Amino acid sequence: VQLQASGGGLVQTGGSLRISCAASRRTSSRYAAGWFRQAPGKERDFVAAISWSGTTTFYGDAVIGRFTISRDHAENTVYLQMNSLKPEDSAVYYCAASDRFGNYYAPTKPYEYNYWGQGTLVTVSS
Repeated sequence: VQLQASGGGLVQTGGSLRISCAASRRTSSRYAAGWFRQAPGKERDFVAAISWSGTTTFYGDAVIGRFTISRDHAENTVYLQMNSLKPEDSAVYYCAASDRFGNYYAPTKPYEYNYWGQGTLVTVSS
């Protein structure tokens, strides 16, 4: 699975942004997907995950109630809708995919993923 993240940019505090992660259309794999983020000098943090079925989702504590992960199987794309953005949300956001688990599992740990995209930068100005 090849992943291409896009949609990052500059947004003001309180604003919204939607980033996307498109998987290669050649794949027929069933994969769970997730988003992680990494700010300069910090570790990569879990943001959100969604199962292949779309029925299981998990969120990091810092984004609960503000971010929503979703997926469109027809487009082979996973989305992260980010609302009420804060300066501390500024980071490079990485999408990841895993074909190691069943249809209803949504991994939350980096080591559970075997495919990674290149990242998209989100900057929230104060």
